[in-house]
Amino acid sequence: MAKRLLTLEDMDLSAGKKARLYRLLYKYGPGTGRMMVLPIDQGLEHGPRDFFVNPESLNPEFQLRLALEGGFSAIAFQVGLAEKYLRTFAGKVQLILKINGKTEIPPDDEAFSPCNATVEDAVRLGADAVGYTSYIGSSRQDDDFIQFGKVRRDAERAGMPLIMWAYPRGKYMEAKGGRDSLYAVDYAARIAQELGADVVKVNYPKVDEEKRAQYPKEYRDLKFSKLEMLERIVASAGRTLTLMSGGSKRSDEELFEDVRVALEAGVTGFIFGRNMWQRRFGEALEVAGKITKMTQQISTQATAK
Repeated sequence: MAKRLLTLEDMDLSAGKKARLYRLLYKYGPGTGRMMVLPIDQGLEHGPRDFFVNPESLNPEFQLRLALEGGFSAIAFQVGLAEKYLRTFAGKVQLILKINGKTEIPPDDEAFSPCNATVEDAVRLGADAVGYTSYIGSSRQDDDFIQFGKVRRDAERAGMPLIMWAYPRGKYMEAKGGRDSLYAVDYAARIAQELGADVVKVNYPKVDEEKRAQYPKEYRDLKFSKLEMLERIVASAGRTLTLMSGGSKRSDEELFEDVRVALEAGVTGFIFGRNMWQRRFGEALEVAGKITKMTQQISTQATAK
């Protein structure tokens, strides 16, 4: 049975933030208080290589058409793509403006994502939220937290929801069992709430038995199912809405199972990029439709409960 879903009524939000999140949760996408976002920030983060498998996806109009016809809540763009491609779709596809980012070229040992756009840019472009990547555990976290604090204050003044892409990274996190451990992802979710994010995007945690001895002792002996791990992460996020990341493309069977478990754990929704637009357009529409249907069915169960 699905867990009760965190709602806007549970969150102490300004009118502007509440109105924008309401559009993303109820007016666009699956509705019923859930969110499904199509990100296309990989061109900055990974370079053009992610588009090789589906050359059509190199043109951002491919993702915009997919977001529109596939019933996504919003598309996540860096500022350059939003300025160059969004105008034709303005008002039809909602925007989440990513305001920081980095390339994959330097190693992640001391990861830091500098701002390249502002909350003011998001308002100018008609965005319903801003996205910010924070590298949890990086030795650059002092700079990161200071930068995030300024973004949070700007977002509060503008009534703009703030979504944290909370990614454990760095040599110190690797020494504690790696960035995909339950410890790492659980900590990331808690930090997003502590620092004032309205929504947090996290990766699915994984268990690596070879690294179990490196986990902090409180996590070392935990033998959780995937559902139990996600329930813990949602609990750590508290009154911050939780979105799951799709990561690299995987089989349909794995993808749909991950969706089902996340929804039953009380997750608000998904930010799935490569698992969507690395497919041919028709196939991507079909997958998006199936996820929407699952989301609506499980949301109905949670509401009834």
